Amino acid sequence: MSTTYDTTSPAPARFLEQSDTPVPAPGPGELGVRVRASVLNPLNWTTASAGQDPQGPDWLGREVAGIVTALGEGVDGFAVGEAILGRVAAGHGGFAPNTIVRAIDAVAKPREISFGTAATIPVAGVAAYDGTHQIDLQAGQTMLILGIDGGVGLMAAQIGQVHEFTVLGTGPEASRDVVEATGATLVSDGDDLLTRLRHAAPDGVDLVLDLVGGDTLRIGAQLATDPAGIISAADAPTAVELGGAALERSDDALAKITGVIEYGLVTPHLTAQYPLDRLDEAIAVVEGGHAGGLIVIDVD
Repeated sequence: MSTTYDTTSPAPARFLEQSDTPVPAPGPGELGVRVRASVLNPLNWTTASAGQDPQGPDWLGREVAGIVTALGEGVDGFAVGEAILGRVAAGHGGFAPNTIVRAIDAVAKPREISFGTAATIPVAGVAAYDGTHQIDLQAGQTMLILGIDGGVGLMAAQIGQVHEFTVLGTGPEASRDVVEATGATLVSDGDDLLTRLRHAAPDGVDLVLDLVGGDTLRIGAQLATDPAGIISAADAPTAVELGGAALERSDDALAKITGVIEYGLVTPHLTAQYPLDRLDEAIAVVEGGHAGGLIVIDVD
């Protein structure tokens, strides 16, 4: 049996449910995985606890790193006992000792990357990579990241530095040190944000990467020199309304961002690590708005 943590209805951490389920068997094109680490992404929990979960109650823990335990029919390129990282298949969760990952959503874990760090790559790392590549920017152009202080935003900022973009982003003043350690410029959230943004980027910006949505997106979008440069991972309808687009997932992003992290060009920002039996404590941190970056859940 495999113990899975899930939420079956909009609920705070104290209503997190635990259930014993059979160890899942991989179907065609899938990998059975013994989970070593998963990630509690603040955005994931907010969406699930608001009842917006598209994958069912065990959606928590969308990205994992672990060891392949079984191969589904037709799987090539992986072996039992191999360390991998990947996005959890629909209908399964990462907050469990065993889960299922589609082979096309997995890559081998480099030895240089820990399981905890590797678990941050399939969702957060991929979002940062795709968000900085969906629009073709050149060195010297300007990228504005709305919500730069989170795990995705901090990786996106580092990717921007690798490509020699000018990077600025919005976030709380308390995050200034960690944001500016990436080489980006923080523009503090709060009243009169538009004025501060225009002061920081008087000529506008070439890319607005939105990780927040809502009013912050509407404010930040006013700096875009071309509406097509507005990309949102958090509020696609508003981005489209403003002339931009939703973040698009590319097929090769997982392999590429894994390589970038392997070579030390980007370092995921981990706020904390908790064992699985303290998952409720980790979720309480997220609910309290104190997570900042990514929280790793050590499963095994």
